[in-house]
Amino acid sequence: MVFPKIITYISRVVTFVVLTVLTQIGGMVYLLNFSTYRFINGKVSDQWLRRLCRLATFILFYLLATVLIVPVLAKPFGRVQLPSGKGSNLRPLTGLTYLLNRNYVRKDLRDAAVSIAGEMNRKYPGTVVKYLDANFPFVNGFPLFPHLSHNDGKKLDLSFCYKSRQSLQETNEAPSPIGYGICEEPVGAEKNTAQFCDQKGYWQYSFLKSILPQHRKNDFVFYPQKTKYLVELFASDARIGKIFIEPHLQSRLQLTSNKIRFHGCQAVRHDDHIHVQLK
Repeated sequence: MVFPKIITYISRVVTFVVLTVLTQIGGMVYLLNFSTYRFINGKVSDQWLRRLCRLATFILFYLLATVLIVPVLAKPFGRVQLPSGKGSNLRPLTGLTYLLNRNYVRKDLRDAAVSIAGEMNRKYPGTVVKYLDANFPFVNGFPLFPHLSHNDGKKLDLSFCYKSRQSLQETNEAPSPIGYGICEEPVGAEKNTAQFCDQKGYWQYSFLKSILPQHRKNDFVFYPQKTKYLVELFASDARIGKIFIEPHLQSRLQLTSNKIRFHGCQAVRHDDHIHVQLK
């Protein structure tokens, strides 16, 4: 029948697009995995077991590519991986950043971030600087969804610094499991840029906050002095050209560097993370 074939074709196209958008390499691995179907079909008769085997081979190919092949192929594109192991003072907030290949930057940015993470650890012993989204491994201009600008290896998002509300001790964790969407809101007379952008019709500005569960916010306290020190270390590095943070936090933390800019209403709010980028 023609209709089931059309549905199958559409589902495969959608799968390819989604995997490519989320990981850059997932779509190609998905196509490569079709080469195993004939072998699996010849060895496995049960339909559901066949599907499970196809999924297993895709996961295996994807992990092999992510761990062994992509880091090598990224080098000609000027991209290197950020550290992800326990031996570094700079690590991803979530392992998904590594698994989705969203942890690639230019070497200068990696060197700056590693050096600054070491300085943070010397100033605040036990500190691990947690990074969020960086860039994909290949091709300038390839978008890192949903970001507007993480497409050239020059950008990196970082988590704020927090304390545990219960113990008031420093923590390397963050209230949001992905680092975004749980915000340090303006207080008192501080400028409410999010409200201004929302009123101007920029619906995406606070979108993540509106969909992400907020219950973990009560478990953490924003650590202003430590966050300020982190921002100032990046601002003082000659390799860094711009830093984005929400205007009310720039005022609250008394950040005066001319590298610190407002990102604009067309982006998303930056009172849940710090954005740094090379010149």
